[in-house]
Formats: sequence, C-alpha cells, structure tokens
Amino acid sequence: MKKLAVIACFLVGGLGMANAQQTSPVWPGCENAEDVKKCFNQKLSQHVSKNYEYPQNDAGEYIRGKVTISFQIDENGEIAVNSIEGDKPKVKQAAREMIMKIPKMEPGTLNGEPDARNFTVPFNF
Repeated sequence: MKKLAVIACFLVGGLGMANAQQTSPVWPGCENAEDVKKCFNQKLSQHVSKNYEYPQNDAGEYIRGKVTISFQIDENGEIAVNSIEGDKPKVKQAAREMIMKIPKMEPGTLNGEPDARNFTVPFNF
C-alpha cells in the first residue's frame, strides 16, 4: 500500500510539471519570430561575433582558448554570469565582458510569471 501511495505521488507530481506552461527569454528583435529559441540562438551568435574582443599577450599576439560560460537571464531580463571555466584568464575575462554586453530582454516565464533561466554555452575563441 505504501508503494502505491509513493507511485501515485510521483505520477501526480509529474503530471503537474507536464502541465506547466514555459516560455523562453526573448532577445530584442525576436518578439515576432516564428521560432523564438532559434532566433535567440542566432542573435547570441551574432552578439558573440560583434562583441568578443580577442585579448593579446605581451608580444601583441591574440590569445585563443576554450571557455564554458554559465549565465542566467533573471526575472527582470538582465544577464548575470554564474561561472566561466577555461584555462586562460585573459580569454575568460574577455568572454565575461562579452556576455555582460547581452541586451536586457523579455524574461522567460513559468505559468505566466517571469522566471530566471540558466544557460551553459561552450565557446572556442
């Protein structure tokens, strides 16, 4: 009987989550897009191309590297960097500066209420 009650709780909880209405954050210019997620990804790619500034070493050579950036778009549509992983500090700093230039956007929602969303994206600069 206890097993049946536990299974029923999981099913009811799972159904509640399945019925949750979620929307993605909307990048400025994607408000009328047919596929908001696809538009978001395209705008992020354009943003990186325009805003990432390659750091240089003391000899003036560009520093390349890989980073994984974890950031959040909060309930107000503002960007916050959670973490940046990578082995080159100057590349990590340039990546942080680039992410912080992402424009304020319409936040994602959960059941009609603004909701923070986390993103983790790898980059090879």
